[in-house]
Amino acid sequence: MARPARRKAGVVLSLALLALALFAGWQLATWYIPSALEEERPFIVPEGASLTGVAHKLEEEGFIADAETFLLFAKVLGGNDPIKAGEFLLPVPASGNQLLSILQGGDVVRRFVTIPEGMPSVMVRDRLMAEELLTGDVEAPPEGSVLPESYDFERGESRAAVLARMQQAMRDTLAELWPGKGPRSVVSTPEEAVILASIVEKETGVPQERGMVAGLYSNRLRQGMRLQADPTIIYPITKGRPLGRRIRRSEIDAVNDYNTYSMDGLPRGAITNPGREAIAAVLNPDETDALFMVADDSGGHAFAATYAEHQANVERWYKIRRERGEM
Repeated sequence: MARPARRKAGVVLSLALLALALFAGWQLATWYIPSALEEERPFIVPEGASLTGVAHKLEEEGFIADAETFLLFAKVLGGNDPIKAGEFLLPVPASGNQLLSILQGGDVVRRFVTIPEGMPSVMVRDRLMAEELLTGDVEAPPEGSVLPESYDFERGESRAAVLARMQQAMRDTLAELWPGKGPRSVVSTPEEAVILASIVEKETGVPQERGMVAGLYSNRLRQGMRLQADPTIIYPITKGRPLGRRIRRSEIDAVNDYNTYSMDGLPRGAITNPGREAIAAVLNPDETDALFMVADDSGGHAFAATYAEHQANVERWYKIRRERGEM
């Protein structure tokens, strides 16, 4: 009787080993064999997260069936590269090896918020608040403290952190550009450079004109003439938002710390956030004898060295506007 019992036990053991081998083979297949991509879903690895924590997070969010199995294969077969923090787009379904490879060396999802040149601070705040993937609140930053640029951010990052990077970028840009200030520049501090650059930025939307406009305003300041820049009339009224109508005579005559029609020199502060090129133009303005400018039909300006030339340019512009039915 002992021999049949031993034979039966051997069969049972063989079947058990076969089942174990099949299970191990299936588990190994799920680790290595990529599955057909059906969709991609975002997955966030928090800063400082451990492999164990990420495995359980993958299980909770339905990317893997079992965290412990994933951990076992990751430690034995997955190599020594650390996982990266950030947001990833992971395929669903996917093999364990696929998921680990992406988390160790894949591209983090990059999202951007763009601040265009000449955007005032109230609208910088508007843009940050409109980004639904950012968190927290921010106040409008001091005017001229933000460098217009595109900034990447991660899902769930605070608006305050993104704003801090924008302001640090402006400080870094000023520190880089200021030592290159040329002899034609009339500003004496980086703060003055930002103020004058903000006027240049608002006065022209033509990049090639920045140096010329900076040269014109530098000439006026050097000669003690008032800047008479229309955007400085509007800023105290709207804080940089569009006025939406023509400037009134009473607003031209208004006395405040910004209106360069009623005050000498520079305003008390910037009237928008100037870009790098506007700041560079103020630090090295074009060499010109221009003191006046008026819009022309090209989207830019006609420049003049004398008031008589300026008046002729104004008349030409008025004629164009009358022909268009604008006056």
